[in-house]
Amino acid sequence: MEPKLKRLRQSAVIPKKLKWGVAGCGHFLENTFLPTFQHLKKSKLISVYSSNISRANFIADKFNASESFNDYNEFLRSDIEAVYISSKNSDHYWQVIEAAKAGKHILCEKPLAMTAREAQKMVDICNKKNVKLTINYVFRYHPIIKKTKELIDSNLLGKLISISANFNIDFKPNDNFRFIREQSGGGALRDLGTHTIDMLRYLGGEITDIQGVIDNVVYIGEVEDFASAIVRFESGGYGGFNVSYNVQNPHNRIEILGFNGVIVIENLIAGKNATAKMTIHLKNEAKRAFRRRANRQLYLLRSVQKAFHKDKPLLVTGYDGLVNMRLMEELEKKARG
Repeated sequence: MEPKLKRLRQSAVIPKKLKWGVAGCGHFLENTFLPTFQHLKKSKLISVYSSNISRANFIADKFNASESFNDYNEFLRSDIEAVYISSKNSDHYWQVIEAAKAGKHILCEKPLAMTAREAQKMVDICNKKNVKLTINYVFRYHPIIKKTKELIDSNLLGKLISISANFNIDFKPNDNFRFIREQSGGGALRDLGTHTIDMLRYLGGEITDIQGVIDNVVYIGEVEDFASAIVRFESGGYGGFNVSYNVQNPHNRIEILGFNGVIVIENLIAGKNATAKMTIHLKNEAKRAFRRRANRQLYLLRSVQKAFHKDKPLLVTGYDGLVNMRLMEELEKKARG
């Protein structure tokens, strides 16, 4: 009889976690980003940076980060591989530049920079240092938007005629940096319009022209509370958007009109876990409706985590942030004369 072989015991392979730092400790980071980040199984928060050390300490304690800093260079020297930059817009430029020089992959809040010239330098240094740069354009990652993109690309709607997107909220002027032009660069356009421009480009393709208006319709302050534009797509057809800080009961929707029919998306631009609805109505066919509840921030983080950790392509690149900045600047220039 052959001797029994001893059963070999194999230890479980514990995957290496991607080590993150966060810079900027505002309301969004505390109440949306980091609570969502905690659902990631392959990432770990290591370090927190804020110019206010008390705030950095508070966020680090609340979300179990091991280190907190009010010196950005010391923060970058901590044991991190990726950085989420959630600071005010005027800090994005220098923080991205220094993170790239330190060899960290970067997820930056939108808009990428204060100017297209800054954005170009940010993209260039990230390419030079071979680090990945992406922007927190969460709507691209929603399953309904991704499915809509597939349907457009499959020619379900036929020739694309137009895409319209509305993003309206009520946001009264206060001491938030978004209402200080030197820190934000602008109001509703820079904050909300950057999302709608990105969705128009994602669904309709590159934009060759943009025309529109910027105004203060309800709230008077340093920055606009309203912006509206029409764009021309390189491949044909048109797009348009309407964004504002001044609507108390908004009904936001996206409508894609093609030769063969229409796709309407409602309730996408709402709470982070809202149930979005997509309605498809083609010629000679009954309407079809689909609903999907999804945490778009979590979808983005999982995708970005994979891109950073396994060197996979990004859905949103630094180049997208640069192009969106160029379009916003062009609209501002034309609207203000």
